Amino acid sequence: MKKYTYQAKTFTEAKNQAMADLMEQESNLYIKEIESSTKLFNKKSVIEVIKKEDVVEHIKELIKGITSDMGLNINMEVKKRDETLNITIYADNNAILIGKNAKTLDALNTIIRQSVNKEIGENYKFVLDVGEYKQKREWNLEKMAKQIAREVAKTKVEAKLDPMNSYERRIIHNTLTNNKKVYTESTGEEPNRCVVIKPKEEIKED
Repeated sequence: MKKYTYQAKTFTEAKNQAMADLMEQESNLYIKEIESSTKLFNKKSVIEVIKKEDVVEHIKELIKGITSDMGLNINMEVKKRDETLNITIYADNNAILIGKNAKTLDALNTIIRQSVNKEIGENYKFVLDVGEYKQKREWNLEKMAKQIAREVAKTKVEAKLDPMNSYERRIIHNTLTNNKKVYTESTGEEPNRCVVIKPKEEIKED
């Protein structure tokens, strides 16, 4: 990943120098101050700058390298939505890249996230999918959550779902967050943490 270093008396001066040199707006750059001195006669700010477009290329090259080592041929679809990068991989064997219970996909997510966050010094928002697995999984989880919620509301008996990762639990929580008859809670420890759907107590009017 290409990094640019600039030095000036203040952070603002160094930032403006970088924007002018790279001909980019601040919103298109990751800027991190790596050295600072506020001494009266030795004021200095050193910044490290990365273009956001270079981060995308870094992720694509990282994916290509990992999948190539796995012996897979892939294509990628990359889209930006609400400041979040969405990457969908289409491999000649999606099942291998997804893995049992999506563990291989989760591991790939972790590797990329750690690599990028280390480089830019902050949390980078992206969604990685393989053959639209996550999208289909999300639809199925939403459908399941609504079905179980209706049963819980009818029987007044809470339902404990199978263990899920944090991404899947968040889908359940978000799906039912505005439900007037049930609410959700997470319970247990990783990797066996799961969601419990519980009935809301009815408010009796006087």
